[in-house]
Amino acid sequence: MTSRTFPTLSTPSGPVPADAAPWNRQRGSQMPSHRYLSAHERVPLPLTDRLWPSRRLTQAPLWVPVDLRDGNQALAEPMDPARKRRFFELMIAMGYKEIEVGYPSASQTDFDFVRLIARGDLAPEDVTIVVFTAARRDLIERTVASIEGIRNPVVIHVYTATAPTWRDVVLGRTRQELKELIVTAGQDVLALAGDRPNVRFEFSPEVFNLTEPDYALDVCDAMTELWDAEPARPVILNLPATVEIATPNVYADQIEYMHRNLARRDGVILSVHPHNDRGTGIACAELAVLAGAQRVEGCIFGNGERTGNVDIATLALNLHAQGIDPMIDFSDIDEIRRTVEFCNGIEVHPRHPYVGDLVHTAFSGTHQDAIRKGFAEHRARAAAEGVDERDLAWRVPYLPIDPADLGRGYEAVIRVNSQSGKGGIAYLLETEFGVELPRRLQIDFAHRVQEHADAVGDELTAGELWTLFEASYLLREPSEPELVRYRLDGEQTEIALRIGGEERSHRTSAVGPVESLVSALEAAGIGIEVLSLHQTSVGTGADSDALSLVEYRRGADVRWAAGRARSVLEASFAAVMGASGRAGA
Repeated sequence: MTSRTFPTLSTPSGPVPADAAPWNRQRGSQMPSHRYLSAHERVPLPLTDRLWPSRRLTQAPLWVPVDLRDGNQALAEPMDPARKRRFFELMIAMGYKEIEVGYPSASQTDFDFVRLIARGDLAPEDVTIVVFTAARRDLIERTVASIEGIRNPVVIHVYTATAPTWRDVVLGRTRQELKELIVTAGQDVLALAGDRPNVRFEFSPEVFNLTEPDYALDVCDAMTELWDAEPARPVILNLPATVEIATPNVYADQIEYMHRNLARRDGVILSVHPHNDRGTGIACAELAVLAGAQRVEGCIFGNGERTGNVDIATLALNLHAQGIDPMIDFSDIDEIRRTVEFCNGIEVHPRHPYVGDLVHTAFSGTHQDAIRKGFAEHRARAAAEGVDERDLAWRVPYLPIDPADLGRGYEAVIRVNSQSGKGGIAYLLETEFGVELPRRLQIDFAHRVQEHADAVGDELTAGELWTLFEASYLLREPSEPELVRYRLDGEQTEIALRIGGEERSHRTSAVGPVESLVSALEAAGIGIEVLSLHQTSVGTGADSDALSLVEYRRGADVRWAAGRARSVLEASFAAVMGASGRAGA
């Protein structure tokens, strides 16, 4: 067999290390790894009598989502006010009680959003609003101006990078000069907002994990002394792993060192803010909590600069999987995912822990068999003990938690792949007809294929799959309501529908044609919510038909409909009309 040549790769050809085990024949690569220093060579690690390895997680920390600030500044297209508000309302609904809402001195949009909170009733009175600022007088003044009139508890979060490389290369200051800058900023905050009883303070020595421990401790103690940290008005010290450079145990050692040596410890809320540059942000946060952290900043599903902030949804659900209440509600994970995807403009990976479309799906036949047996045992045990299945201890193989906890059903867990194995549903539809189905529609359709295959007892051909798809999602005959005509005219759209033999015309200024049609249906008493719209085609080439796939909701039901036509617009209208015709079915 001839191996393929990859012109940009160089197969490792260096010597096998002299101390290598006889079963390990890996050779030295051409990668210039010698350019990089280990964490132990870059920062002192003074802790040797660590206690965190023997501790256990027993309760949730205070979660602080920073999607509206840190996550937002990492987006190619930052959120507009409407998306920011929708994201904020989601966080409130999920139960977050402290939310970083923006960087008001860096963005007019952020400033205006903080003012919106001040003027309105967006935030319940028990929710703390966090605003972020660099350690500079004019930026602090702008930040304080943004919170004027907010009745909620407010945290003013001041940050400055403290690590040697940042001091030398970016800021051009000595240790003492930088400490003076930080203390001066702390004095400015105190002078401008210290007399407000609803305001507390937070300080982040950015790049804490690359800062000398004695210097980080000195600067943090100076700030808690200045701000008179005490239990009645605690100061938040947030210690970020701004750029991950070490294994998570090193960060835990650094956090425990601060936890054990900080002055005024009973007046300090010790917070962490791990990033994910090494892919270990989750582990860093979990070990940091073992080491004494009480508060965790991160983003729901982990958006953020470079490889992202720590994923506080995964962290919370990891606790749930260990029998610890995460104190945040994830019981409708798909609604949360849809909202986060809409606000960020980034799709969640199908393998993302807990929330991805595939995380509860077994593709292996042996896994499916074990899961089926686990479900059967669970039901039998619940019946034998006379308890509800939702109250019974969970021990189904391969499923760390019950998908129902997240508002998901069981069909896709053990059925979608069994159908892929029989005929490769998605593969056949794509290769034979050029139709690409989104993942959630694949799951929905696989359930229908399973029922049909069980009824006929035979393998299904690609043609039979397509026939079943058409019967399941395409309305082939005219039905009511019927789209009679439409006219797109600048900012106005006119839609004419026939319902009960009567023609009704509706004019709207909705953003797009699909939104206009939905508006016309709603005016006619047919309310559907379009959750997602996907475009594909039937066949290939210039003469192929467009196929629009609509995920919609009416009441509590989420369903799919499809529309086929020569143009994408006509197909989209057909799909929405199909949804309206099926919505009450």
